[in-house]
Amino acid sequence: MLEILKKLKTKHIILYLIIALCFAASVVFVNHNESFYKRTVAKVTSIQQQGEKKVTDVHNNKDRLFTQNITAEIRNGKDKEKNIHLTNTYSTTGAYDQDYHVGNELFVTVNKSENQKGTLTGTIKDVKRDKYVLLVGWCFILILLIVGKRRGFFSLISLSVNAALMSYALDLYLNHANVSLLWICSLLVLLFTTISLLLLNGFNGMTYAAITATLVGIFLSLLITYLAIKFTGGSGLRYEEMQFLTRPYEIVFMAGLFVGSLGAVMDVSITIASSIFGLVEKNPNISLKALKTSGMDIGKDVMGTLTNILFFVYASGSIPAMILYLKNASSLGFTLSMNLSLEVARALAGGIGIVLTIPIAVYTSVFFINRKRKRI
Repeated sequence: MLEILKKLKTKHIILYLIIALCFAASVVFVNHNESFYKRTVAKVTSIQQQGEKKVTDVHNNKDRLFTQNITAEIRNGKDKEKNIHLTNTYSTTGAYDQDYHVGNELFVTVNKSENQKGTLTGTIKDVKRDKYVLLVGWCFILILLIVGKRRGFFSLISLSVNAALMSYALDLYLNHANVSLLWICSLLVLLFTTISLLLLNGFNGMTYAAITATLVGIFLSLLITYLAIKFTGGSGLRYEEMQFLTRPYEIVFMAGLFVGSLGAVMDVSITIASSIFGLVEKNPNISLKALKTSGMDIGKDVMGTLTNILFFVYASGSIPAMILYLKNASSLGFTLSMNLSLEVARALAGGIGIVLTIPIAVYTSVFFINRKRKRI
């Protein structure tokens, strides 16, 4: 054990200790953070299971209902440490409900009156899931640090900064009705691209080429999509899922296209730029024609995969709604048009951005390499 510690650099040991302390502190906090919630939190202490009841829905699908009599201890608020009696009814499908177990923490509402035994009664509103979110989050962080090491660390910083910027931008839009969401997202795309690529790859020609290709590709993609929607009058696009918005849904949709396509376009640009600059490092005398050919070949290899990924990512979110429509005897064409029109438009816009970014990234990378050679 001592030999392993000696081999590790001091800065690595300090970093591991900081990560361990952060993990321990977050675990302790998430298990004792009830006082930070405005909603009442109760921890299940005992459960009495009642018998089942068979029911049949309108489609003659048999289901079973179960009832739980739950006793829980309130963990925060004015009724802290008091017991509360709760009733939970759940089905075997678990679509809108679930069964609870001893140790679960629940968000509840407390009734004003107590029952005959002096125990408070209430209603279950939701489950406190921050412990599980923390576990998944730390799994992601550790895997990212183990695999990515230094770049993984900077990826976490980039992700945190971008998430904070997104949250601030949305708050700004919600609190100022006269601010255009499209302009906000344009600025976000610029910041996301610059911050992410500079943090991960540093200040060098490859990064500058990737940033330039990403921004040009994403803005051209948005322009083409905007013109296509304008000239067709948005025919075929169903905005029903946005019907409860109090802001112009076309602008919200276009802003979503902007940010949603950024990841794939950025991936294409940095892949091509990194590959071309890597070829130059291995063979400084390689011709510009060979670099262009290699870059285009690489772009063609990743083009199909990324466009498929975009489609699957967007379409997967509509699967539950499509099943609901088909289950209620809606036609296949109506179901697809209602649930996939916006997703297909998003996938097509992202696909346009990917295809356009390939030659842009190739020629931008070659430009920076050629300029560097002239300086030498």
